[in-house]
Amino acid sequence: MPLKLYNTLTRKKEVFKPINKENVGMYSCGPTVYWYQHIGNLRTYIFSDILRRVLEYNGFNVKQVMNVTDVGHLTSDADIGEDKMEKAVLREHKKASDIANHYWNIFREDFKKLNIKEPNIWCKATEHIKEQINLIKRLEEKGFTYRIKDGIYFDTSKIKNYGKLARLKKEGLQAGKRINIGDKKNKTDFALWKFSEEPGKRQQEWKSPWGIGFPGWHIECSAMSMKYLGESFDIHTGGEDHISVHHTNEIAQSEAATGKKFVNYWLHGAFLMFKGEKVSKSKGGLYTISELKEKGFEPLSYRYLCLTTHYRKQLNFSLENLEVAQNSYQRLKNIIADLKDDEDANDEYLIEFEKAMDDDLNTPKALQVLWKLVRDEKVGGKIETIRKIDDVLGLDLFKKEEVKIPVEIKKLVEERERARRNKDWKKSDKLREKIKNLGYAVDDTDEGSRVRKI
Repeated sequence: MPLKLYNTLTRKKEVFKPINKENVGMYSCGPTVYWYQHIGNLRTYIFSDILRRVLEYNGFNVKQVMNVTDVGHLTSDADIGEDKMEKAVLREHKKASDIANHYWNIFREDFKKLNIKEPNIWCKATEHIKEQINLIKRLEEKGFTYRIKDGIYFDTSKIKNYGKLARLKKEGLQAGKRINIGDKKNKTDFALWKFSEEPGKRQQEWKSPWGIGFPGWHIECSAMSMKYLGESFDIHTGGEDHISVHHTNEIAQSEAATGKKFVNYWLHGAFLMFKGEKVSKSKGGLYTISELKEKGFEPLSYRYLCLTTHYRKQLNFSLENLEVAQNSYQRLKNIIADLKDDEDANDEYLIEFEKAMDDDLNTPKALQVLWKLVRDEKVGGKIETIRKIDDVLGLDLFKKEEVKIPVEIKKLVEERERARRNKDWKKSDKLREKIKNLGYAVDDTDEGSRVRKI
């Protein structure tokens, strides 16, 4: 079965065909490093990691590039408000570069905790100012830019199919002319280069042919993706919130500059939802991975939870849902830990798994196949099959954590076992909670209780 991916550009599943037969160029929108990345952000990176793993499983060599936005992302997508990095400078009273590196390093630690592969290339916006200026120059030479008092802007009216990714309607765009849009010619025009209001006041500003200032947010992704992947490449990923503005503007400026199709396949992950609203940093976020850890949840339990819902469907988050996922994940690991066979992989189950993943990364179906396999008492080759499956799902199913259990915890576990044998469920639950408060969790298996550190 060929690999099929849902392309936001065409609104349908398409058989994946790379530009170069065996090599795939993939750009993933990265973090704005002014603050911690919450679990809603990280759901998107789990999805792009699964995509990369599926491509590699299918024999492709993947070159993944991810940006680090350390300048230019304003608090409003409408090119107004404060630069998020400069705002962080005022909040933390530190150098912008130190703030950026601090939160970027935490982000990379989150990748390790969630078993997300790092991209082949990290690229910081501040280290590619020259490339961004050169791209703006190309647009200027072709007549796509204009100057107003606060910066250099891209004229979207000069693009016939502007908004094709988001399916923006022309009448909706024209309506923008009837509202206050400042000096902009069109509602959808966006900043390529912003002027410093008071040169010398900002920590991050550069000289340019148009004056001292800093690049807009959108231009960085076009400049850096094309530098490392070429003017046309295979896949661009991100969250669904990027479709209508950020990715739409990337396409406009890139294709205006080169005259070529920018990206062949656009893939977007859906929002993480909490109580009916999307989780976002602007609303205070929800939890970081470290905060979930403090509450007794393993990072890979969150990865497991994400895999239970298709990446294009919104995922409703709650601590209760996460606890169910953690129990399922731990139960799965416990069953796998007790498996003993040395046969080759089971082709029947592998094919079933591959069909699920090649159908636009259907991880819920893939998990069903995995559970069906571990429960099937009639087949051999389970261990090797699970290893291959785990290479794609990235759940570290065979990783054993060596934990030294304190005597106090062992005594509580033994006491709880006695309560369970006596069917004193109230006492059993109370002891489980006490053990949890001391930093350990108890998983009940057919062979008795197993203890792990949380």
